[in-house]
Amino acid sequence: MTKERQELGRTGENIAAEYLVDAGCNIVERNYRCFRGEIDIVARDGEELVFVEVRTRHAESRVGTAEESVTHLKRERLRALAACYVREKSYERWPRVRFDVVAITLSVNDVDMNWIKGAF
Repeated sequence: MTKERQELGRTGENIAAEYLVDAGCNIVERNYRCFRGEIDIVARDGEELVFVEVRTRHAESRVGTAEESVTHLKRERLRALAACYVREKSYERWPRVRFDVVAITLSVNDVDMNWIKGAF
């Protein structure tokens, strides 16, 4: 991954985390890693443990929208990552979970954000 893409991703994650907190979520962890990969944001929204995938694009991007970039393979990987997270954190019982996507499109003077609750 190029440094520019890493910076774009970090910027998007910061925007998403701030937005989620403003919306009443509690950020539990950011950039959780295990052998299967990384979860961008783990949050609590009421009683639900929410695994958030943040996708960020520049407005002039020609590779599709941020929402379209969450493929079937990515969804399956996130489910496996969530299972790793729950096992590692030793929950007494499996918590109620939700998978959200925060899709961000950045332009010179604007941030367009789409929070998709229960995306998959």
